[in-house]
Order: sequence, then C-alpha cells, then structure tokens
Amino acid sequence: MRGNRGSTLVAVLILIVIAGGAYFVVQSIRDMTQQTVAPFQQANSGLQTQVAALMHPSPTVIPDPATYIQEVRSLARLETIQYSVEKVITAETGQGAFGFLFGDRLLFVAHGTVIAGIDMTKINPGDMQLVNGVLHVRLPPSEIFVATLDNDKSYVYDRQTGALAKGDQNLETTARQAAVTEISKAAEADGILELAQQNAETYLARFFSSLGYPNAVFEPVPPD
Repeated sequence: MRGNRGSTLVAVLILIVIAGGAYFVVQSIRDMTQQTVAPFQQANSGLQTQVAALMHPSPTVIPDPATYIQEVRSLARLETIQYSVEKVITAETGQGAFGFLFGDRLLFVAHGTVIAGIDMTKINPGDMQLVNGVLHVRLPPSEIFVATLDNDKSYVYDRQTGALAKGDQNLETTARQAAVTEISKAAEADGILELAQQNAETYLARFFSSLGYPNAVFEPVPPD
C-alpha cells in the first residue's frame, strides 16, 4: 500500500511539473509573439498615418518675405455703428434642362460685419460757425467704411455638381464676393446709415459741450 501511495505521489508531482513547464512554454511563446508582432503593428500604424496624410494633406502657407506698401493715407473716421449680418447666397452655373449633368450649384452661408460712420476729413473750417452762442455744424453724410466676411463663421452649406460637370473652381469665390455686396446692401436697407448719422450727432454734441459749446445744431451738407 505504501508503495502504491508513493508511486501515486510521484506521478502527481510529475504531472504538476509538466503542467508548470507547459504553462511557462506557452507564456514564453505569447511573449515572443507579442514582441515579434509589435514592430509590425507600429509600422502598420505609421503607414496608415502616412497614407492619411497623403490622401488628406494639411495646407501649408508660405508668405512671400517681400512686402510692398502700395499706399499710406491718414484717416479720421468716426465709426459710430456696427452691424453683424448673416446672408445665404446661392451661386450656380449650367442650370437648366441638363443641369443634373452639367450644372454646378452651391449654397454659401455668409457671416459678415458692416461698420458705418462719418469721415471727419470732409469737414472744412467753413462748416462750423458760431452764431449767437449756437454752434452750427454741417456734417458730411454717413457712409459705410467696412463690409467684410467673417471667414471663421462663413461656410459652404451644400454643393451639387452635375454628373458630367467638373465644377467651377471660382464658384465659391464668386459667392464670397457677392456675399460682401449683399451684406452691405442688407445693412443699408435696415437703416445703418441713418443710425450712424444719429450716433455721430449724439457723440459730437457731447464732445462740443465738453469744449464749452453746449448748444450745437447739426445741418446736412448741401448737395454739390
């Protein structure tokens, strides 16, 4: 009996040793496999990154180091009001019966800024007269100084190109140029020039009052 028990114990120990060795071998194979595959995975990831960069390259902006100053002009503009305008512009070419084949059409959402005020350089010495303690001032008409797009907020909402059309490369540029004009027109139609004139008179009345002329009357400049 003792001999059988001893043989059984030895067999169990042998099995434990074999199982431990097998686990160690399997674990070693796994580690070796991971070490072997890891460089290939990294290389594959790097290759995918390079392919993505080739398919969708980031634009590189290289400004010309040379600068040419075309004109320097002194300004004395009194900006009195600013509008923020949103306008949807449709630009299209080749529309008609075969538009689905040769047409090109886009919707451009334009966000822009319009600034208006008075050009103080247009006021001459004769436009200001003091009569019986009243300061008479002839102000030039208000005008729009700036009408520009906000490129961070403006975008192409939709574009549809015909099946056989290559697409007009200048279509978005045309839409942007039209958007600037339309934004200016929209602000003018909403009364930006009238408000600019009123704000200018209010500001200048306070300014003249601080100089000792509390009574100021503003008159429009007579037409040429």
